[in-house]
Amino acid sequence: MKKGLLIILSGPSGVGKGTVRKYFMQDSELNLAYSLSMTTRKPRAGEQDGVDYLFVEKEDFEKAIEHGELLEWAEFVGNYYGTPMSQVEKLRNEGKNVLLEIEVQGAKQVADKVPDAISIFMIPPTMEELAKRIRGRKSEAEEVVQERLAKAEKEMELIKDYKYVVCNDDPELAAQYIGLIVKRHMNDNETLAQ
Repeated sequence: MKKGLLIILSGPSGVGKGTVRKYFMQDSELNLAYSLSMTTRKPRAGEQDGVDYLFVEKEDFEKAIEHGELLEWAEFVGNYYGTPMSQVEKLRNEGKNVLLEIEVQGAKQVADKVPDAISIFMIPPTMEELAKRIRGRKSEAEEVVQERLAKAEKEMELIKDYKYVVCNDDPELAAQYIGLIVKRHMNDNETLAQ
């Protein structure tokens, strides 16, 4: 059995990564497994532990960092986010194509460790639309919204570090583009395996 692909989906907070992911995860041809990120932030309304994130205490996250158990990790607005390495490797060894939906800081760490990872940067149609989406969540104070927007401006400069850029003007269309990218790499992977 050939090892599955590692797919990085990244982009500014509020760009709609989760919404787009839900569309293309439904395509069974992609043979995708979603790698849950671990975080120390509190769940937002409707989020479930073990479904949306692995919600952990700060001490547990810091132990995972100390023991080298994370493929990547980052700290943002006082919370840690990261990807448990063992979960990703298990899924890839089972032949699954593993999707990581992660921050740009983590994406760079993964790309450095796994050079053949497929990196996709999702952008908003405009920065004004991004601000509207973040505020539309109504889950954070205005100062946090401003921090997210300032961070998004800096993150947009990192587009050059990604293999692909997808604009999320229409979530279904963005999902179709990502599906095509993954299928192309699956075909390349098949050719190499023969």
